[in-house]
Amino acid sequence: MKNQKLAISSGKRKTSIAKTIISEGNGTLLNNFHRLSIEEPIRIAKNHLKSFNFEIKVKVVGGGRESQIDAARLSISKALIEKTKSPSLKKALEQYDRHLVVADVRRKETYKPGDSKARAKRQSSKR
Repeated sequence: MKNQKLAISSGKRKTSIAKTIISEGNGTLLNNFHRLSIEEPIRIAKNHLKSFNFEIKVKVVGGGRESQIDAARLSISKALIEKTKSPSLKKALEQYDRHLVVADVRRKETYKPGDSKARAKRQSSKR
């Protein structure tokens, strides 16, 4: 294997974790799930870069379909920014959708003691 500079990035959304590896190549995308939904960051990058000759490999585990897609989009965007070091690309991705660059850190609220729900206890009307 040639000595190539790789850009490795990960993205998380809920319980999904995506790992992206970008290397020099012929502009292909290899992934283990739905392709059309995660092409947005790649299309934005193709519009802002003079040449797009990267091979992108994405692997996603855990979570549901939508969270896997969001994790993959985040991971691809972060890896493209790391590989190209282009501030205009980062700005374009942020303007299109901020969640392409910044992770959504919301998580499920924990259950409270003595209750079956996460929020306040149920009210009772004992009169």
